[in-house]
Order: sequence, then C-alpha cells, then structure tokens
Amino acid sequence: MQYKIPVQIENADKIIFNLSIKQLSIIMIWWGIAYAYFKWMEPNVWTEIAAIPAIIIIVLAIIVAVFKNHEMTFIPFILSLIRLHVNSKSRYWMNTVDSFQPIDVGYVKSNDIKIEEKIDFKSKMDKINEINEKLKKI
Repeated sequence: MQYKIPVQIENADKIIFNLSIKQLSIIMIWWGIAYAYFKWMEPNVWTEIAAIPAIIIIVLAIIVAVFKNHEMTFIPFILSLIRLHVNSKSRYWMNTVDSFQPIDVGYVKSNDIKIEEKIDFKSKMDKINEINEKLKKI
C-alpha cells in the first residue's frame, strides 16, 4: 500500500501577515518584554525616551522572527556562526571522511601525532639529474 507524503510537510503554516505560530510567539514574547521595559522606565524618564529602547527591542524581535538564511532560522544560524569561528583554526579536511552527520562535521584532527618520513635525497637527486640530461638532449 502506498501513501502520498506531502512535499512541504516541514514548512510551517502561515497564519497572519505571512508569519507562522513560532514567529508570532517570538514577536509576542519580545513585544511583552519591550512593553514591560517601557512601563518600568516611563515613570523615571520622559515617554519618548522610554520608547526608544522598547522600539529597539521590537525591531530586534521582528528581525529574529523573520530571519532566514539558506533555510536556517536565527538561532541555528548564530550557533553555526559561533561554531565556525571557534573551530576554524582546528578543523581539517580529510580525504576519506564523507559523512555529514552533526557529530562527524566537527571532527578535529589531532596535531599531537606527527609522522616522521625520511626523505631519500639520493633518489631525488638522481631524478633531477635524469631530467637535466633529457633536457640537454632536447
């Protein structure tokens, strides 16, 4: 028996102003924080001065709620950015690692193990001399 699976099953349903429930809840919570901050500051300073930080909080809430970069929302994007900057010096590309599992992506190669290879200079010099002889014949 075959079932049809909707293609856009992981996409959130848009409710109001093309925003999902998660986005609306982020905006409402931050707006509540902005309103509480405004009400806390209003008795001490002018209303216009108290509105400035509240408006900044509301703008940040809207940016966080609607931010999307390559299908990543704000929090995973910021965490990935932090992880990139923390691990940028210690991450190495390895030829045989093809896994993209979250655990394997952060694989760090240890610098403690160093392989000492002895270079055979005599064979290298022989090859260079052989190439020089061939060049002289041309």
